[in-house]
Amino acid sequence: MDEHEFLADRFEAHRGHLRAVAYRMLGSLTEADDAVQEAWLRLSRTDTSAVENLGGWLTTVVGRVCLDMLRSRTSRRETPLDERLPDPVVSPADGIDPEQEALVADSVGLALLVVLQSLAPAERLAFVLHDMFGVPFEEIAEIVGRSPAAARQMASRARRRVRGAAPVPDRDLKRQREVMEAFQAAARGGDLEALVAVLDPDVVLRADGGGPEGGWTEIRGARAVAEQALLFRRLAHESRPALVNGATGIVSSVDGRPVSVLSFTIADGRVVAIDILADPDRLAHLDLAALDD
Repeated sequence: MDEHEFLADRFEAHRGHLRAVAYRMLGSLTEADDAVQEAWLRLSRTDTSAVENLGGWLTTVVGRVCLDMLRSRTSRRETPLDERLPDPVVSPADGIDPEQEALVADSVGLALLVVLQSLAPAERLAFVLHDMFGVPFEEIAEIVGRSPAAARQMASRARRRVRGAAPVPDRDLKRQREVMEAFQAAARGGDLEALVAVLDPDVVLRADGGGPEGGWTEIRGARAVAEQALLFRRLAHESRPALVNGATGIVSSVDGRPVSVLSFTIADGRVVAIDILADPDRLAHLDLAALDD
């Protein structure tokens, strides 16, 4: 095995971790893959003979690449970043694909990613690298060009924002399914009060339909969300249970073509968030083949 092959093998050992870092930073599976590929290109052009911790070195490289991508995205995008649903990671209802486990570990649901993308790029980097992956503030400071104290402060601000806006979901998938099925039964039966009962009073529904205007809908409050759910029931779609970022969800289809992916965030036995991706272009690029097995 030559030196290039040896380096490639070492990189592949870290690919899953690096993709998980990039996904939390960017909320886009395609861009996450691009960031990981850029890290490989930088590694292949760098003399790493003095690098003692290759995994840590690669993590900071991916962090720096993602920070640049976020800053570029922020400067050119007219639609606010928190008015676009992150890419969902869809798995069969009976379990997550091993290759996807790192992507959705630590309850990285869509509701959390929506909050993360509302953070300033440097705050998001500080929170993701430190709180989710344990990168020291000294290393984060070098990436953002600030002092370690400033990096610590950025992570602290982000942490307060996340705690205030991203609910901690129930971990029990069986209980999650029971709540989701109660929601579906009430919606199909047209029972408004039963729907309200299964929803948290402060529930939020976010729907991303894509298009040049963003196609973004956000509805808050149990009764308003319940009324919207009753409108959805008129659409006679085939639905299949699935895991969406490790949480219970639904993939709806028409003639075998996916038309929406729904993710339910459930806490304390009630639905606290419903996130719906209905953008035809993005749905067409999702890998849903595992759902047919």
